Amino acid sequence: MKLIFLGPPGAGKGTHAENLSKQYQVSHLATGDILRRHIREKTPLGIQAKDTIERGELVPDTLVNQMMFAEIQQVKGGKGFILDGFPRTIGQADALSEFLESGKMKIDAVVNFVASESVIIDRLSGRRVCPQCNRNYHIHNIPPKKEGLCDRCGVALIQRKDDQPETIRHRLEVYHKETAALVDYYKKKKWLHDVNADREVGEVLAALKLLFERLKISL
Repeated sequence: MKLIFLGPPGAGKGTHAENLSKQYQVSHLATGDILRRHIREKTPLGIQAKDTIERGELVPDTLVNQMMFAEIQQVKGGKGFILDGFPRTIGQADALSEFLESGKMKIDAVVNFVASESVIIDRLSGRRVCPQCNRNYHIHNIPPKKEGLCDRCGVALIQRKDDQPETIRHRLEVYHKETAALVDYYKKKKWLHDVNADREVGEVLAALKLLFERLKISL
């Protein structure tokens, strides 16, 4: 199983990638989490990325590619991976295709999580995050066992600044501008499969399993 998950913030990519990774023992490779780990651990790549971010610039494709290719190469057991947040640009998509071809690997499907703005705003404004392990919760949909505390770490959960409604709307505008070309890119390859992500977690998971069965993706 080798998948790419596309979709706006709040569409549920991370939640479903995490669920599937546990169920099928595949690696969930989330670009944001990996980048934050490199920065936290002060790796050479993390130092470069931190300097770029602090200058207010986007982390260049070459650096993101290097980071993600290294993660893919470290995937153990040959069971596969789910790419969450990568690629984000046509340049990254082209580089990923070349990298996979060189390793005689191929993507089984690109899943595009389609969600309406109202649902996304509701989800993100209610999202809470563990500052230590980055695990996501929701005050209504995925509450922690103990209110306000991470189930895994016991640390007090926080609300990210970019999970405010006005900020969310801006993030959605940026996302759609950035990824419109990427959606078309994978449509032309006939790899793209839309999934209605407005539904509850269990319903979306069931739809994903049906998709995998239809595409005969080895689980």
